[in-house]
Formats: sequence, C-alpha cells, structure tokens
Amino acid sequence: MVLRMLRGCSRLLHKSKALYTYRIQHQETTISSCYYSVRHHCPTEELRDFGLPNATWSPNLRNLYNNFMELSKTGGWTRIPSHNTIAHHLEGDPLETGIGKRMFLRNLDSDGLGFEYCMFYNKDERRMVCLFQPGPYLEGPPGYAHGGCIATIIDSTAGAGAVYTCGSVMTANLNITYHKPVPLGSTLFVESHVDKIQGRKVYSSCHIQSYDGVILHAEATALFIKANQ
Repeated sequence: MVLRMLRGCSRLLHKSKALYTYRIQHQETTISSCYYSVRHHCPTEELRDFGLPNATWSPNLRNLYNNFMELSKTGGWTRIPSHNTIAHHLEGDPLETGIGKRMFLRNLDSDGLGFEYCMFYNKDERRMVCLFQPGPYLEGPPGYAHGGCIATIIDSTAGAGAVYTCGSVMTANLNITYHKPVPLGSTLFVESHVDKIQGRKVYSSCHIQSYDGVILHAEATALFIKANQ
C-alpha cells in the first residue's frame, strides 16, 4: 500500500514538473512585452509621486495631510516622496536597477483600491508618520482591512523610519498586537519611533490610531538590522 502511494506521488510530481516547465516555456514569449508595459506606466520623465493627494482621499486624510504640510514649513517635518518602484527610491539610473518591477504597496494602476498613504519624517525626533487609508482590495473580514495589510503598513512605516535614521535596514522581527479591527476606507494615523540603536540593531515601536486619536487599532515593536556597508 505504501509503495503504491509513493509511486503515485512520484507520477504526480513528474506531471506537475512537466506542466510547470510547459507554462514557463509558454510564458517566455510574453515576458518582454509585460516588462515594457510596466515601464510604460512609470517612465522617468513622467515620474508620479503617489504620496500626493488624489480624488479618492477622504476629507479626514486630506486634513491630516494639510496639517503636516503646515508643520513641514517650520523645518521639523519632511514629506517623503513615494513612487511605485523601489528603483526610483535608489541612487543611480532607475532604468538600470529594475524599472520593470512594482512596489508591493504601489502595485495597482487605479487610485483608492489598495494602500493610499503618505509619510512625513522628523529627523530630530526620529519619528515617521504615515497617513493611511485602506481601500476595498485590502478586505479581510467583511468591511474590514485584512490583518496582513495592517502588518504591511506597520512594517513599511517603521522600516522607513529606520532607513531615514540609520540607512539601509532589513526587518528581523515584528511583533504586533491587534486591538480593534480597521474599517475599509477609514483614515488612520500610523506613527513609528526609533527607540534604540545598538551596533547594527535598530529597535523601533509603532502604533496605529484612528485619525482623531480616539481608537487604538494596533501597536507593534520591531527589530531591524543595518545592512553591511
């Protein structure tokens, strides 16, 4: 009986491998056109900053944005540009560093469906603030954002704060406590702080509140490791 099962598994794996190989070979003819299609949406000369307001932003999100733009005039806070490719956030020519890829948080071609957000950084206080509006494509429980997208925005906010404070880092540990579910379309205030730096280790904390600070939705601690220089 066991021998027959193993032989059956072997045949199934062989067929799966053949099917997978066929699909890869079949798709090779479309990889190039797909690559240039992505490039067409975000050419260097027409680079879009997704951290600027658009028609899908709620009044609460716009109000928070305007408040932080006023604070940025004093020099304490700086708005962080946000593009849809990692390449455009790096030094050098983006065409040489992978313009055909998309950032996970900016991978949709329509506004308002996924992650709508903008970030502001305070260097002196080592704080990063993210103003976040989860769209309908981030649904988990009916009407509420998936816990995974909450973890993503926490990791992105705390990670960005660590990067702007210490340079390139990678997430080593992320501990999240979820307190209240997040309604889709709501306006959230995400704030992270670099608490401590020990050698290559960067310790940060983060929390997500409603736009008015009344509801605590989640809080987290994170450990980042500075990249080798």
